[in-house]
Amino acid sequence: MSEMAFDVELDVRQLACPLPILRGKKVLSPMTSGQVLKVIATDKEAPKDFQVFCRQTGNELLSSEEKGDEFIFFIRRR
Repeated sequence: MSEMAFDVELDVRQLACPLPILRGKKVLSPMTSGQVLKVIATDKEAPKDFQVFCRQTGNELLSSEEKGDEFIFFIRRR
Protein backbone atom coordinates (compact mmCIF):
# COMPACT_ATOMS: atom_id res chain seq x y z
CA MET A 1 0.00 0.00 0.00
CA SER A 2 1.38 3.40 -0.94
CA GLU A 3 1.91 5.98 1.78
CA MET A 4 -1.16 8.12 2.29
CA ALA A 5 -0.79 11.90 2.62
CA PHE A 6 -1.22 13.14 6.18
CA ASP A 7 -0.96 16.39 8.13
CA VAL A 8 0.11 15.19 11.59
CA GLU A 9 1.88 12.03 12.77
CA LEU A 10 1.36 10.53 16.22
CA ASP A 11 3.68 7.83 17.54
CA VAL A 12 2.03 5.89 20.38
CA ARG A 13 4.23 2.78 20.12
CA GLN A 14 4.74 1.02 23.47
CA LEU A 15 1.66 2.71 24.98
CA ALA A 16 -1.20 0.52 26.18
CA CYS A 17 -4.93 1.14 26.08
CA PRO A 18 -6.41 3.69 26.71
CA LEU A 19 -3.37 5.94 26.09
CA PRO A 20 -3.24 5.63 22.25
CA ILE A 21 -6.88 6.75 22.00
CA LEU A 22 -6.46 9.55 24.55
CA ARG A 23 -3.38 10.89 22.77
CA GLY A 24 -5.14 10.57 19.41
CA LYS A 25 -8.11 12.52 20.71
CA LYS A 26 -5.81 15.24 22.08
CA VAL A 27 -3.94 15.60 18.77
CA LEU A 28 -7.10 15.51 16.60
CA SER A 29 -8.82 18.18 18.67
CA PRO A 30 -6.98 21.27 17.30
CA MET A 31 -6.80 19.89 13.76
CA THR A 32 -9.11 21.38 11.16
CA SER A 33 -11.85 19.46 9.39
CA GLY A 34 -10.49 17.28 6.59
CA GLN A 35 -6.95 17.07 7.94
CA VAL A 36 -5.48 13.58 8.28
CA LEU A 37 -3.78 12.12 11.35
CA LYS A 38 -1.38 9.19 10.99
CA VAL A 39 -1.13 7.03 14.12
CA ILE A 40 1.52 4.36 14.71
CA ALA A 41 0.67 1.99 17.57
CA THR A 42 1.80 -1.37 18.94
CA ASP A 43 -1.12 -2.08 21.31
CA LYS A 44 -2.94 -5.21 20.11
CA GLU A 45 -6.29 -3.60 21.00
CA ALA A 46 -5.58 -0.49 18.91
CA PRO A 47 -7.36 -1.59 15.69
CA LYS A 48 -10.62 -2.25 17.53
CA ASP A 49 -10.19 0.81 19.75
CA PHE A 50 -9.63 3.22 16.85
CA GLN A 51 -12.60 1.76 14.93
CA VAL A 52 -14.87 2.36 17.91
CA PHE A 53 -13.34 5.80 18.58
CA CYS A 54 -13.96 6.93 14.99
CA ARG A 55 -17.51 5.56 14.95
CA GLN A 56 -18.31 7.36 18.22
CA THR A 57 -16.65 10.69 17.32
CA GLY A 58 -17.63 10.93 13.65
CA ASN A 59 -14.02 11.04 12.47
CA GLU A 60 -13.27 8.86 9.44
CA LEU A 61 -10.92 5.88 9.73
CA LEU A 62 -9.42 6.01 6.24
CA SER A 63 -7.18 3.00 6.70
CA SER A 64 -6.02 0.51 9.30
CA GLU A 65 -2.96 -1.55 8.43
CA GLU A 66 -0.75 -4.02 10.27
CA LYS A 67 2.98 -3.93 9.50
CA GLY A 68 4.91 -6.47 11.53
CA ASP A 69 4.12 -5.71 15.16
CA GLU A 70 2.89 -2.19 14.41
CA PHE A 71 -0.51 -0.83 13.44
CA ILE A 72 -0.83 2.21 11.22
CA PHE A 73 -4.02 4.24 11.09
CA PHE A 74 -5.05 7.19 9.00
CA ILE A 75 -7.91 9.21 10.47
CA ARG A 76 -9.62 12.14 8.77
CA ARG A 77 -10.84 14.86 11.14
CA ARG A 78 -14.57 15.42 10.81
